Amino acid sequence: MKVLAGNSNRPLAEAIAAYLSVPLAKASVRRFSDMEVFVEIHENVRGEDVFVIQSTSYPANDHLMELLVCIDALKRSSARRITAVLPYFGYARQDRKPGPRTPISAKLVANLITAAGANRVLTLDLHAGQIQGFFDIPTDNLMAGPVLTADIKQHLQGDDLMVVSPDVGGVVRARNIAKRLEADLAIVDKRREKAGVSEVMNIIGDVEGRRCILVDDIVDSAGTLCNAAEALKKHGAKSVYAYVTHGVLSGGAVARVTASQLEGLVITDSILATEAVRLARNIRQVSIAPLIGEAMRRISEETSVSSLFD
Repeated sequence: MKVLAGNSNRPLAEAIAAYLSVPLAKASVRRFSDMEVFVEIHENVRGEDVFVIQSTSYPANDHLMELLVCIDALKRSSARRITAVLPYFGYARQDRKPGPRTPISAKLVANLITAAGANRVLTLDLHAGQIQGFFDIPTDNLMAGPVLTADIKQHLQGDDLMVVSPDVGGVVRARNIAKRLEADLAIVDKRREKAGVSEVMNIIGDVEGRRCILVDDIVDSAGTLCNAAEALKKHGAKSVYAYVTHGVLSGGAVARVTASQLEGLVITDSILATEAVRLARNIRQVSIAPLIGEAMRRISEETSVSSLFD
């Protein structure tokens, strides 16, 4: 197998390569003066099983284009199989038509990756599970739950834990974490007036005197998490923490989290941390390199990936 890294999250790619004891493939992924993407692979990949690691995080369009050009370069270099490894799959929130004359961009991106020549996709905590069906090629959707659960057990284990879903849509994800922790589950009932703005309405479950752990897949503006944390504290929660897979944290999100009722926000390194994230007093990263690396090894060896989560 060979591992090729784009520019979206080089430290994660290097950590995955170190886990696999495989050097990153020699390649140039750069820009022409007009910002066109240019890729040149400096070693033979004919007949190889190649994994391209690239999160489509900010700037999403540039990183998506890098991924597509890398796949095309490998396809034209006669790679035997090309697996697109997307620790963070951008455009996943556009998975349906919320209104008339709107796109389903997640399906469009799936089509682009398939048309570019990918034979397989490996990703982590898709915003909606049905996005796997948008691809006409095999797709493995890894769960960050075991990684997050291990960190919770290390730092927050106790009988007073309460896992909380910040909205009704995330109940399945939160229930999975609660089951692993043998903890109770609560739900924040919220109404979203428009994208990026949420209003907490009610807490379903008794959080009085409990240490609450909010669980979600994406934190972008952090408005939902901060509002939920405030509502939980008003309902008597002893403390509130948040565990989120993908730390998008755009705009003033980091400042919002720092000033919020959250004792701590733990995110994975699926997205490269900004300087603001690294310096934030209550934000911490855990690595998903071993999880993705082990999945890549199993795909290459044609063994079970799902058994990772048994």
